[in-house]
Amino acid sequence: MSVAGIETRPGTAARKGSRDRLIALARAELTLLGRNKTTLFMALLMPLIMAFAMQRAVAEMPLQQNGLSVGTVLLPGTIGFVLIFAVYSTVTGALVTRREELVLKRLRCGELTDREILAGTALPTVLIGLAQCLLLVVCGGLALKVGLPKAPHLLLLGVLLGMVIVVAMAAASTAITKSAEAAQLTTLPFVFISMGGSGMVVPLDILPDRIAAILELLPLSPVMGLVRDGWLGGADLTDMVKRLVIALAWAALAVFAVRKWFRWEPRH
Repeated sequence: MSVAGIETRPGTAARKGSRDRLIALARAELTLLGRNKTTLFMALLMPLIMAFAMQRAVAEMPLQQNGLSVGTVLLPGTIGFVLIFAVYSTVTGALVTRREELVLKRLRCGELTDREILAGTALPTVLIGLAQCLLLVVCGGLALKVGLPKAPHLLLLGVLLGMVIVVAMAAASTAITKSAEAAQLTTLPFVFISMGGSGMVVPLDILPDRIAAILELLPLSPVMGLVRDGWLGGADLTDMVKRLVIALAWAALAVFAVRKWFRWEPRH
């Protein structure tokens, strides 16, 4: 295909069109997010509030005998809080609100594909979450005197896997959420289970082996393990492969749930 003497390929034009539609939808979603002060508070401040709240409890844990410190527990834990409060809860609320306002239904009548609609709605929140994680890595490491991560590739891998899992879980959670108000309740099980059992508050390293082996199977446990390994400087290859398998399995399960049960129209 030739336009004004310039050869263009259909595939290239299609990709550009998809990118432009995705950016436009993400920009609109970012504007709506900026108008919701409550959501912004939860997304930006709640992870830090939780980190300060747990600081004293972490300091009293038997960390040194397991090769940990307050910093190497608090910083990965705070990144976990970003995943569940700033991303998971926010994306769930946004998707439910847009569904109940018939926004999702109207978007499907245009050129946007289903994937573009879901990705564009989640994109601003994901980018904000990634920016928070970056600030925690740089500023948090200096503030808590643990320095920068010794294996940044593991930390990056953990954060990216965590983003995929929580976004997919958020979309799946909308299937049991009737309204934006109900989202504050339906997201609590995943939030509490992740906080209590995935190593955000209490590292799995200091728990009995049998209990830790069970909790390692939770959706965000492998993510927290990879993030903490990134700060400490590496991990056993077997443990790393195990964490990757568990994380990918949960991501695939959540995507399957979205494809099967996600609703585009209001629930009655």
